[in-house]
Amino acid sequence: MAGRDYLRDNRVLVVIVLVILASLCAAFLLLPSLPPRTIVMVTGPEGSAYAEVGPRYREILGRAGIEVKLLATGGAFENLSLLRDSHSGVSVGFIQGGSTTQKESPDLVSLGAVFYEPLWLFHQRELEFNGLNLNTLRGRKVSIGPEGSGTRALSLELLRRNGIPQDTFEPIALSPEGAGRKLLNREIDAAFMVTSWDSMVVRQLLAAETVELASFPRADAYVALYPFLNKVVVPTGVGDLATNRPASDKTLLAPKAVLAVRKDVHPAIQYALLSAATEIHAEPGIFQRAGQFPMAEVISLPLSDEAQRFHKSGRPFLQHHFPIWMAVLIERSLVVLIPIVGLLYPLLRFIPTLYDWSMRSKVFRLYGEMRFLELQIDRGDAERDRNATAAQLDRIEQRANQLKMPKAYASMVYSLLGHIALVRQRLKGDQSPPLMRR
Repeated sequence: MAGRDYLRDNRVLVVIVLVILASLCAAFLLLPSLPPRTIVMVTGPEGSAYAEVGPRYREILGRAGIEVKLLATGGAFENLSLLRDSHSGVSVGFIQGGSTTQKESPDLVSLGAVFYEPLWLFHQRELEFNGLNLNTLRGRKVSIGPEGSGTRALSLELLRRNGIPQDTFEPIALSPEGAGRKLLNREIDAAFMVTSWDSMVVRQLLAAETVELASFPRADAYVALYPFLNKVVVPTGVGDLATNRPASDKTLLAPKAVLAVRKDVHPAIQYALLSAATEIHAEPGIFQRAGQFPMAEVISLPLSDEAQRFHKSGRPFLQHHFPIWMAVLIERSLVVLIPIVGLLYPLLRFIPTLYDWSMRSKVFRLYGEMRFLELQIDRGDAERDRNATAAQLDRIEQRANQLKMPKAYASMVYSLLGHIALVRQRLKGDQSPPLMRR
């Protein structure tokens, strides 16, 4: 009862101590698990959809306190190479659907497809592409995209499939912006580019009277041969209604851009990226309906666990109402503190008993020493050296007087002192019954 009384009287102090201990324990466990404040995102060459959409991710994540460092690259395949390299510092980037597999990139996962990126083939108007006869490109100057780009890989593959090897034309490695500029200046004959409808260079070339957009009439055959491709249509006049550019519907082949991350990217960062992707890519466009992107489609890489949960039920509740680091801290604190509280509760109930035993043991230890002296008196051993026995009693009495006990245990100390006095009387010749037998 005394222990419970002490705990009740000092419950504020006990609670403060326990909270401090639990907080220190939680901080030790949680601080290393908080999300980083800086990530590196690989984008693409100048004028590409990757390069144009990257700043929007930086802006949106910046509002959440996450600094996004953008790294321009040659395109999807260079992005893939940097993402695979654990020492590159790159944690997120865009890759082209169909550019890799789970077996080839075991350390990468997908957050989903985020937009169509059609393969555009623009050419000088005087070139004749009857039924998209790619033999027209033989001997011509053709931009096939920079090294490391998805444009280069896809255009060379389609040309090879049509029996046009690379040595039959003059390949030029240009970014979409560079290729568009040279087409308009009539410095090259044609240009392949994999980029989105929103790309500025696409809009410029569609409206240009000296440049034509080629159509892929056998798009279904390509889609059957390359399942990562999709068939999309550029409507008549969508580039410029006043001049009716293009003059007819154009069928294009379009892989989907995939937002890929390394598996070790913090879950909270993945959710922040997915929220940004929704804000950026969910709007309707000429190739997609509203809300179609980001899309939970397995292309090249498996979806991360966080992406699967996000596409199914949205962002976690706490991240809707708190800043990202606070949400993570609360979430992780609950995970850590619930078992700690589960352990502390029975311990808290045991503390009064433990405390009571601790206080009583101090007194019982002195009673044990007195019992030993009583046995000596009973056997007559104390008679041979009364002074030594008296000195032992004095030491026990001194230790009893020095005991620091709460007021609730004062009666035990007083009782001990009284029993010491009785033992001293017996030592002086009083033959009353031993106190320990009463």
